[in-house]
Formats: sequence, structure tokens, C-alpha cells
Amino acid sequence: MTFDELNLNTPLLSALDDLGYRNPTTIQRKAFPVIMSGVDVCGIAQTGTGKTFAYLLPVLRQWKFSKDKDPQILIIVPTRELVAQVVEAVKELGSYMSIDVVGVYGGVNIKTQVSRVEEGVDVLVGTPGRLYDIMLTGSLKLKTIKRVVIDEVDEMLNLGFRTQLKNILDLLPPKRQNLMFSATITDDVEALMDIYFNDPVRIEAAPTGTPLENIIQLAYEVPNFYTKVNLLELLLTEDTDMTKVLVFAATKKLADELYEQLAEKFPDKVGVIHSNKEQNHRFNTVKQFQEGNYRFIIATDIIARGLDIAEVTHVINFDTPEVPESYIHRIGRTGRADKKGIAITFIADRETENKERIEALMNYTIPKKALPQNLVISDVLTEDEKPKVFMKIIKLKAPEQAGPAFHEKSAKNQKVNFIVKKKDRMMKKYGKPITRGQKKKK
Repeated sequence: MTFDELNLNTPLLSALDDLGYRNPTTIQRKAFPVIMSGVDVCGIAQTGTGKTFAYLLPVLRQWKFSKDKDPQILIIVPTRELVAQVVEAVKELGSYMSIDVVGVYGGVNIKTQVSRVEEGVDVLVGTPGRLYDIMLTGSLKLKTIKRVVIDEVDEMLNLGFRTQLKNILDLLPPKRQNLMFSATITDDVEALMDIYFNDPVRIEAAPTGTPLENIIQLAYEVPNFYTKVNLLELLLTEDTDMTKVLVFAATKKLADELYEQLAEKFPDKVGVIHSNKEQNHRFNTVKQFQEGNYRFIIATDIIARGLDIAEVTHVINFDTPEVPESYIHRIGRTGRADKKGIAITFIADRETENKERIEALMNYTIPKKALPQNLVISDVLTEDEKPKVFMKIIKLKAPEQAGPAFHEKSAKNQKVNFIVKKKDRMMKKYGKPITRGQKKKK
């Protein structure tokens, strides 16, 4: 099936042709007619299956030019990187349309973004927190919004945006089309749909847990951190096919440590990106990677949802993620647009259970590969890898100081008992002694 067979107009077909896209993916093919019918939709598809175009094509096909400056389409996404990605996608698809798109997100001056929104916008893309803040300023009119898209909703809820998301949906006009796209449908996602959606139609294509056929997966069993560093250096040095590599680390600290290890070996060819980095640094790092100036970048899982970089040749899991779904999101960065990709995972002994959970989710066993013979096996351990010796600490009570055997009584207990004779009591009561009289003599 080609895009010509969908009910697309000439401007969209021309834009797709310029981008080199000929055939819709499964989720794009399934979602287009259903969204065009006007019903609420819940699309379930994992990263790398073309979800962004799956909702952009039908909503842009239904968009009509208006002199009104307020938005018709609202797209809510979890990260700044994803805002930039969706804005760029709208610009690409709308290159033959007079459509104005604006992206808003936190970490930058809100006044600049408010001014840009007030100038006029057709498609507004933003993160929940910043969108809600702009709504509260009163500069954003909501009555014109006809379609709302919530992308990566599962990650949005994981990041703690539940309250902001609900506040936004409460403020929107009741007559609208709701579109939700997610890799996984959790109980929280179900609850959100029950409240705000009107009998949504579910469209499923390659849900999370389905390994992508165009991604070759393999794993190395590696004993420790520094051996993993040596293996990564070796692969990058010897494999010339690794031209655009995305390396995933579990934490921001680990990402920075790994960058320090590799920056000297590969000067000006490596970048690092995570949520603690400034916005300009993050955007510049992605740009350098996209343009091929960086051969590889090191990223954390949160960033995985916001990166849509073409032609990533390899994804390397420097560590095995604890959450199985995170593995799917990571490897989904390669093998996109029906191109082949390779995902390599480094597995230490303590990560074996993580690997088993991933394989159970996918119902697929990741093939193991022998370590290269020229790999240097390090015996140096990080503080986290060193065996911990736990000693039970017994706290001894200090002996109590001996005190006197007898303690002074409290004030209330210091009473003295006096014996009062009966005649004295009678005298006090009657004023004279009371007697029974003389005993009679017998």
C-alpha cells in the first residue's frame, strides 16, 4: 500500500514525496481512516513504528485555514525533545500548507512563548506543565481547539504530569476529538480514557513487547563496568559500520562517568545528554549527532522517548534496564522507517534477572555472542560493584547509676496519721463529752 491510496490531499502527498516516504507503516495505515471518521482513538504502538505521522497525517488532512489566531490542534508530549521533534514533523508535512506551528516547554522564558502564542498559531505542541502555565495566563484561547493529541501518555504519567494533564483536559471545550498514542496501556491510562474519552476505538500495531523484525539483537556477558568500557571502545574502534551509535546508560551519574571515560579516546566525536543538562546543550548535542559531527551520544531512558534521529545504525545498552519496556523503547531508536538496525546489550551477572524479564516480555531469547579475544578484562571494580560486608552492630546499654535504696516521698504521700480518740471526736462534734451513763451495779 502507498500513501497515494490514502485519502490525502496534494499538499501532504507532495510533502511526503519530498521526504522520500512512499509506503505507510502499519499504525499509519490502520489509524488514518479511523481518525478521519472523527471518533476518539487510542493507538497502541511501540517506539519506531511511525506514531507521529500516524496522527499528524489525518489531523493535518482535516485542518482548514482560518483567520482565527487561536489553535485548532493541541498536541501534548512529555519531553522538550519530543516537542521539537513534533514541531519539525508538522513543518515538514505542512511545507505546502499555510500552517503555523508553535512549541512550548519549560526551562525557558515563558513570556517569550506567550508572546509567540498570541501572534497566532494553528498547531500548538507542548509539555503539560508549560501548556497549563500558559493557559493560566489567559493568553491562550481554547474554544477553537477541535482535536487533542496526547502522545507517549504512559511516559507522561510516569513523569508525574497526571495533575497538569487532567487540568488541561478539564479546560478544553467538550466538543472535540481525542487522540491518544501510547506504547503501553496501564491502569492509569485506562482511567484517564474512562473520564475524558468517548468510546475510543483501539488501534494496535506492534505493541510493546513485540521485537521489531528489522532490528538485530545480540548480547555480551561482561563482568564489570570497566570491562564494559573496554568492550565499547573496542567495538567503536574496530567496527566501521558503527557510524551513528546511541549508547544508553541507566542514570545521569553513569552517563557522565561513561562520557569521561570515552571523551579522551574519541575527542569531539561523543556527546552526553540527560535531564540535568541545559536546554541549549541538549538541543545542540542532538543537532551535532543528527548532522554526523558526533559519532555517538550517551543518553538516559527519559531522553529515549524524545529522540527521533534518522539512520541510527546501532543502539548499545551499556547496562540492562530494570524495566523491560525501557529496553523496547531503547532499541526502537534504530531500525526506523523499515531500515535495518542493530541493538547490543552488555549484561553483568547481577543484571541477569533484568535480561530474563525482557526476554519474557518479548517472548524472544536475545542471542549471546562471545567476547572478543583481544578484549582486556578489567579486575578493577567500582564502589557499587565491590562486595559489601555487613556486620551486625549490637548496641550495649550503659549501666544505670546506683541510687539510694529509699527515695523521698512525694508531697501528696507525706501525710502523717494521727489517732483521735472517740471522746475527743464527740467533744468536737457536740461541744461536750457524750457518755453512755454510769454502769448499773448488779
